[in-house]
Amino acid sequence: MLSLGLLLEALNWIGSATFAASGALVASRKQLDPVGFVLIAATTAFGGGTLRDLLLGRPVAWLGTPGLVLLAALVALLVFFAAHRLEKRFAALLWADAVGMALFAVLGAEAALAEGASPWAAILMGMITATFGGALRDVICGEMPLILRKEIYATAAALGAALFVALTGLALDRSIAVCAGMAVAFGVRAAALLRGWSLPAYKPRPGRDYPDQR
Repeated sequence: MLSLGLLLEALNWIGSATFAASGALVASRKQLDPVGFVLIAATTAFGGGTLRDLLLGRPVAWLGTPGLVLLAALVALLVFFAAHRLEKRFAALLWADAVGMALFAVLGAEAALAEGASPWAAILMGMITATFGGALRDVICGEMPLILRKEIYATAAALGAALFVALTGLALDRSIAVCAGMAVAFGVRAAALLRGWSLPAYKPRPGRDYPDQR
C-alpha cells in the first residue's frame, strides 16, 4: 500500500500538472505566446501554495522542487501545441480546475495541520491553496476570477478541506481522510458543473432616498 508521504507527493505532482493545464488553457483563450503560457501555468499551479507557505511561515515548497516547475512548463508547452485540437476548451478548463481544486484543498489543509495550525486555520489554508492560484491567473488574464462568480467552487474546496480535517481529528487513517476530502471536494464541484448548481447572486434593488440627502 502506498505510504502517506508518497501519496501526498504524487497528489502534489498531479495537482500541479492539472492546475498548470488550466492556466495554459486560459492562456490559449487569450492567444498568448509560449512564455505567457508558461508564466500563467506556473502562476496557477503555485500561486495558492506560495501564499499558504508564506502565511504559515515556512519555506515555499516549490522552490525546493525544481522538477515541479519543469513539469508546469512542459504541460504549458504541450497545451500551446495541442489546445487547438480541443473543441470545448472552456469545459476542459473547468474540469482541470476542478481536479486541481480538489487535490490542493486537502493538500493545503494537510500542510497546515503538519505545521500545527488549528482546524479552522487548516480549512482556510486549504481554501487558499485551492483557489488563490486560479484567482491570480484570472486577474492577470483580465477575467472575472472564478472564485468571485456564483460558481460553487470555494465552497467545494472548503467542504473537502473540512471533511479531511474532521476525519483527521477523529484519528481516522490519514490516507483515507485525504482521499475522502478530495472525493467530496471534486464531487461537489462536478455536481455543480453537471447540474448547473450555483450560489444565489445579489439582485439589484431600487435605491432609497435618505432624509439627510437633498
